[in-house]
Amino acid sequence: MSRIPRLVGGAAAALLAATAGVVAVTAGAGPAAAAPCGALFDDFSYSSSSDPAIATRGWTVRTNAGGPGVPGASWPASNVTFPTVDGQKSLQLTAATDGTAGGTSHAELFHQRKFFEGTYAARVKFADAPVSGTDGDHLVETFFTITPLDRPLDPNYGEIDFEYLPNGGWGEQGPIFYQTTWETYQNEPWQAVNTHTAQRQSFNGWHDLQFTVSAGRVKYYVDGQQVADHGDQYYPETNMSINFNLWFIDTAAHAGGRSVYNQAVDYLYYAGSEVLTPAQVATRVSGLRSAGTAHTDTVGSGNCPTNPPTQNPTNPPTQNPTNPPTQNPTNPPTQNCANAPAWNWGTVYLAGQRVKHNDRQGRLHLWQANWWTQGSEPGWTAQWRDLGPC
Repeated sequence: MSRIPRLVGGAAAALLAATAGVVAVTAGAGPAAAAPCGALFDDFSYSSSSDPAIATRGWTVRTNAGGPGVPGASWPASNVTFPTVDGQKSLQLTAATDGTAGGTSHAELFHQRKFFEGTYAARVKFADAPVSGTDGDHLVETFFTITPLDRPLDPNYGEIDFEYLPNGGWGEQGPIFYQTTWETYQNEPWQAVNTHTAQRQSFNGWHDLQFTVSAGRVKYYVDGQQVADHGDQYYPETNMSINFNLWFIDTAAHAGGRSVYNQAVDYLYYAGSEVLTPAQVATRVSGLRSAGTAHTDTVGSGNCPTNPPTQNPTNPPTQNPTNPPTQNPTNPPTQNCANAPAWNWGTVYLAGQRVKHNDRQGRLHLWQANWWTQGSEPGWTAQWRDLGPC
């Protein structure tokens, strides 16, 4: 059951959040101030992906196959490393592709599902270009929280995303930075319930990312400036995990050879049931580092009004949809596909053109191009709209 009823907003949501103990911190709060529901700080001072402290501290390095991204791609532990980046020990995610599924690998690190209302912050280094190989691939660089989807249109699913696409994708031709808040979704037929904000510009380099979850609103900040305010039905209901991953949407834009991309994370900070300003987060992090604290985690140790912390699932909770933010389509009816050509990888399709192609379960469907596309397979990317089974 949802902790907060659907469509609660405005004064009702504010009242519920207030009774849950979410507090705003005044500007004078010191760097050592303790969060009412605990705090997590991690400076990522690990030796490698096999460092036993990673699991001890609630993190999991993903190694199992599956979405999001290129079907058949791998998620090797070796793609998660902890080098010194620009003078600071950091988490580094690596993704590489040679244009084939077998030659594509992604990276992910995620924490336990024990986080709900409060302030989430990370310093992240995005990259517009690969460290080696040709540029132009459609990839996603992220910082997000998620509650796994138990069933199609699960009302308790939740996801709060920072997603940066340096080379476009999902129909975008240039760099775009999404902030997306999800209520729920289903894969077949594709149906998404979310809201999003986006900036169409480069975010290459280091950026301070933050979002707060409180009083029925999810507010996003980039480099100290608020860029989005989402809420209403999109407000999360259940505990979430904290995640970083780097993955390719598709291989359609790959120009040949092998390309390798990196995303770095300087630190993660979470304050349970506190609404902090970006300046207050910076002060807290500075205070922890000045004290020589590389890691601390007191989340769930107090009398907090969230759901009980859950243990790490066997599979990572990041089966987030590979499609871009979108609104709800209607369920498509059965179609006559007799006059539609079969989809071809090398053919250029314009908006409105239709093809027939199998969906992910091997069933023949009719698809319509949403915009210009080439090499994007129907059923796996947002370039195509599912019109229904044949």
